[in-house]
Amino acid sequence: MNSQEKREIQQVADELRAIAAFGLNFTNNLHDEERYNAVLAASARLGALLKRQPDADLYQHYRENGFSLSAQPSAEAVVVHKGQILLVHRRDDHLWALPGGITDPGETLAQTAQRELWEETGIAASPVRLLGIFDSRLWQSAKKLHFYHALFLMDGDDKRPHPSAEVAGAAYFPADNLPPLSPGHHLRVPFVFKQLRGEAAVPYFDPVENSRND
Repeated sequence: MNSQEKREIQQVADELRAIAAFGLNFTNNLHDEERYNAVLAASARLGALLKRQPDADLYQHYRENGFSLSAQPSAEAVVVHKGQILLVHRRDDHLWALPGGITDPGETLAQTAQRELWEETGIAASPVRLLGIFDSRLWQSAKKLHFYHALFLMDGDDKRPHPSAEVAGAAYFPADNLPPLSPGHHLRVPFVFKQLRGEAAVPYFDPVENSRND
């Protein structure tokens, strides 16, 4: 097996591991949890072939380390129109949030923001500025996994949303009339408005003392 073949197998293993991590993070269904654990075990078998170690050991390592490779990267898109920010109505918790999602293996954070925006709202836009990187533990995201959320300011010619089946709706909201927001977004969205008004640093990053300044 040459080096290129090894890289391709590792890519497949990482993709399976990412799928398992995503599913185990969101599911509350016992049967789905069993299926995602089977996907995680398949990822471990592939990884074990490359590392020449027992797949049970690698699977246990994945389980003990929260399923994912490390802190899970994700990206969110900030689209501004007439002073308002685009939000999507989520189907999982029936609350509102910035368009975004988990980064696919081999994808940059900016690509994630662009893809998720298109998939959820039908808006074709490009990242023009990094607004910040937010630690899910410090911004009260209700997740089983540890996430890093990268927020990008997006720009495009047509900012009219055409929501896909992935979301229940999409609309623009002003700072003083926000809808019920999903955990984490209830802090990040008002903070983004502060950034847009020049009242908070751009780009933002969480301080080393692990405290968040409003």
